[in-house]
Amino acid sequence: MLAIAAPSLAQNGPPEVTGAVRNRTAIEAYIRARRAYEDEAEAYWQQIADKRRARFAKRRAKEATSLDDYVLIQPPVYTGPPRPPGYIPPHREPGPPPERIPVTADFLKAAAEQYKFAPDRPKNENEFRQAYAKVALAAGLTKDQAVRVYAFETGGNGTYDGQAGLAGAGGSKSGRAISPAMGYNQLLSTNTVSLLAEHGDKFAAALTASAASLPDTQREAMDRKIAALKRMIDFTRTVPNAWSAHDKLAKTTAGGMGTHALVLDRDIGPILQTQKLLDSILFARTNGLAKPLTACELELMNFTGDGNGFDMVSMPQELRDKVPTSNFFQRGGYERNPIARRTGTVAALFASIEGKMDRASQEQGARELAQAF
Repeated sequence: MLAIAAPSLAQNGPPEVTGAVRNRTAIEAYIRARRAYEDEAEAYWQQIADKRRARFAKRRAKEATSLDDYVLIQPPVYTGPPRPPGYIPPHREPGPPPERIPVTADFLKAAAEQYKFAPDRPKNENEFRQAYAKVALAAGLTKDQAVRVYAFETGGNGTYDGQAGLAGAGGSKSGRAISPAMGYNQLLSTNTVSLLAEHGDKFAAALTASAASLPDTQREAMDRKIAALKRMIDFTRTVPNAWSAHDKLAKTTAGGMGTHALVLDRDIGPILQTQKLLDSILFARTNGLAKPLTACELELMNFTGDGNGFDMVSMPQELRDKVPTSNFFQRGGYERNPIARRTGTVAALFASIEGKMDRASQEQGARELAQAF
């Protein structure tokens, strides 16, 4: 006699019990799928890190790299069931709200309180453009490099005091700050701290030289500015010369936050932003790249950091359409970066940056900056 299975509780039980069983089954299926995905993703990103470490070691040893030095498949993508309604994974339980990103008013307040410093603002945008072009050319940047990097970073209409996510001066227009990045090159507050720690003496010397030819009243004001700058430099050197230490200083201390007000100064802002790009050029030259960097190559180093950027810039053309962009990011950075995810390969990333530079260079701000050169 053929046995007939009894109806399951999930099928014929009371509605609330049936729903609970189905929901538990869905949650269990989701957890299994996510665990499998996370295991695959962790292995992938560990391989990315291992390959990157090996490539950097080869570069230090002046050894050539090949396709074998890169991960040649794209990152795994989660394709399992969606998270069931109402289920909150343990690592996503509500925690403290994210810290508010500081804006111009915060940088100015910290600068005044910590250093008795207020930036000398330009009378208008063109005054800052002229100052930036003069400093950039004197440092060896080309008009093409400066203008196209500006176009990419700001969309072609950025202001000297524009902050990422905000449309206008000091956040006066609509928007929400998405990072402390400010200015023509979108310097992070951590960049400002690092630049002062590494090149502060050079900046102070440049201001001192320019002060010598000023009238007495202007020279006195410049002397006060130099004194404040030196206090900032001293503060940035109270921690080891390392990005992690500078990042903590910039984001968690009033002294670090106050240094970022320098980006708004008509004398110091252009020097800081120029030095950031110049550092990338010098990094490439020191590591054996004899030819001048194109604007796109310079932006790649500005965009991903000198080490990863140089890795792409120095890559032979025949490898670029084979190597995924994921090789040059940490997992979190890659997942937050729509350009890197969308382009997929180094060749496509180059093309995307060039395309955006071409389009944004036609905007009014970019054309006016070009005229300043």
